[in-house]
Amino acid sequence: MKLKFALPALAAALVLSTAALAADEYNVANGLTLNGNPLGMHGIDPVSMFAGATPGLGDAVHTSSHDGVDYYFATAETKEQFDAAPESFLPQFGGFCAFGIYVGKKLDGDVRFADIVDGKLYLFVNAVIFDKYLEQKDEVLAGAYAKWPEIRETAIGDL
Repeated sequence: MKLKFALPALAAALVLSTAALAADEYNVANGLTLNGNPLGMHGIDPVSMFAGATPGLGDAVHTSSHDGVDYYFATAETKEQFDAAPESFLPQFGGFCAFGIYVGKKLDGDVRFADIVDGKLYLFVNAVIFDKYLEQKDEVLAGAYAKWPEIRETAIGDL
């Protein structure tokens, strides 16, 4: 009888602890994928961000896991590109808003407000913040890189 309750509790604890660890360093969607991992970039294909067109919506059929986070891809080809060099396509600062990191907060990164600088993807929370970033790009990015190590593993609620 005790085993009947212990196994589901253990399984739930393992799944939730994995999600909690990833949530501290990565901007992930609520809930888990079929692999039991949180979903990065809200299901948008990260490789598509570098194609210059509208970001592509990923499909769970084409899923890759990286550092405990799942990413969806629009095609098998973009998944293969990602698998060959994931760090080349992942957004900086775990997908959180780069301006938010600059000011010491972990704000949602939205693919509609993105910039690619020196081959690196940066996301921003909204149009107003994106415009502020554009006014002082170098300062914001340098400040965000300086701040990230300090807050990377800090839970969102503790900032």
